[in-house]
Amino acid sequence: MATNGQRRSRQDEEIPSNPNKKKIKANKNPEKNLLFNLNSCSKSKDLSAALALYDAAVTSNEVRLNQQHFQTLLYLCSAFISDPSLQTVAIERGYQIFDRMVSSGLSLNEATVTSVAPLASAKGDGDYAFKIVNDFASVGGTSIPRLRTYAPALLCFCERLEAEKGYEVEEHMDAACIALEEAEISALLKVSAATSRENKVYRYLHKLREYVGCVSEETSKVIEEWFCGEKAGEASGNGIGSHVGMLREAVLRNGGGWHGHGWVGEGKWIVKKGNVSSTGKCLSCSEQLACVDTNEVETQKFVDSLVALAMERKAKMNSSETKVDFSEFQDWLEKHGDYEAIVDGANIGLYQQNFADGGFSLSQLEAVVNELYHKSGDNKWPLILLHKKRVRTLLENPTHRNLVDEWINNGVLYATPPGFNDDWYWLYAAAKLKCLLVTNDEMRDHIFELLGNRFFQKWKERHQVRYTFTKGNLKLEMPPPFSVVIQESEKGSWHVPVASQNNEESSRTWMCISRRSVLDSLKINGKLETSENGDSS
Repeated sequence: MATNGQRRSRQDEEIPSNPNKKKIKANKNPEKNLLFNLNSCSKSKDLSAALALYDAAVTSNEVRLNQQHFQTLLYLCSAFISDPSLQTVAIERGYQIFDRMVSSGLSLNEATVTSVAPLASAKGDGDYAFKIVNDFASVGGTSIPRLRTYAPALLCFCERLEAEKGYEVEEHMDAACIALEEAEISALLKVSAATSRENKVYRYLHKLREYVGCVSEETSKVIEEWFCGEKAGEASGNGIGSHVGMLREAVLRNGGGWHGHGWVGEGKWIVKKGNVSSTGKCLSCSEQLACVDTNEVETQKFVDSLVALAMERKAKMNSSETKVDFSEFQDWLEKHGDYEAIVDGANIGLYQQNFADGGFSLSQLEAVVNELYHKSGDNKWPLILLHKKRVRTLLENPTHRNLVDEWINNGVLYATPPGFNDDWYWLYAAAKLKCLLVTNDEMRDHIFELLGNRFFQKWKERHQVRYTFTKGNLKLEMPPPFSVVIQESEKGSWHVPVASQNNEESSRTWMCISRRSVLDSLKINGKLETSENGDSS
């Protein structure tokens, strides 16, 4: 009869010990093993090892390559196109891998195309880079092209001076609602200048104005080279500079800082590099820079969106709520709307009141109102927007009643109705009247992005007044006196801010670009670094 020890011995002989079951299980899935190893190569940036793994998998015929395998390999290849020692290998093998992926019948996604397009661009084949993006876009689906998908083709065409093809890529991007960034706009500006397309140069200068704040040093050189070139001196607006009134109206309609009607003046351009004073005065030509506002069309669209939102809220009110039409406030504002500032009453009254005995501080609100009154050139009172429930509570307090009654009687205070967000009221009033808005509200709610972040950031910079109370002393932070963006004056001059590591605005370099005819009408302050068609003066 076998003992227990003998039984265990026989079992050990028949069934080998298995201390690492997970490892054996993993070895039974070569696809997962390959992906794990490829991802390791990707993290360590080891292209040679990744290609060796790929070659071994293809040779063995034991691994079924899937989209993740190809995507990781293509990403690695595209990461080495700027490495002189591996560029040729990365491009050639990347093409081979992509061809195998396509022949395997695997569908493309945005990440795959984004890896292949740079390979084609690095090879100088912008047509192929653009083709695969177009083929991918035509299929549709949840994965759609992005800026990074189109950029390689666009940059390739621009570098090879194939301007028309670059413009075609831009048209496709516009149709897909993909906004250009500085690198792409600068490339289009450079190729337009190199191929003597002055109207396109004008267009891309405005693209930089619209989408980029301060231009990079590299972009500033592209701009300077254009204005110092012979072709820029020949560019003219066919006498448009004589229509001063039309240009001035266009500047006002656009919110200041540009007219968009084309080149003004004739002859050579003079490029100066200098600074701008704290009040926005160019120290090169004495011209005053503008605090750029949103244009009339954008602003009206925003106002209409706010009204639509308020009306939508009214429609959703239940039967127990008192239905108040937002149009009542619109009518009231039409009759009383001579205000230079709108005040977010709740935001100011509740500022720094999160302590044991804290509450609504009417004294803080009163301080802001009085300060705005005294700052107003015509001694105009601002308009306070405050929820009706809050107003009722203040009126019930004998200490506050007289002041609140006075505000109501003088049209300084408007009580917003229940069921409505008072944010809609103060924002609508400020946008409609094109006046200042006093609030520390960051306005991150979705209703504040009805026209997109770029529009709203510009609007806030021009209209929002922030405040602080330090030991009871009020400080209002008014909007900046000028905007740090490319500006085109009605006289035809250009001012271009250049980005720098230094955050001090007073030391920022600005390019002041004008023609002699324009400079003759301006007072020149001092001598600054100047380049005129490449010469220093």
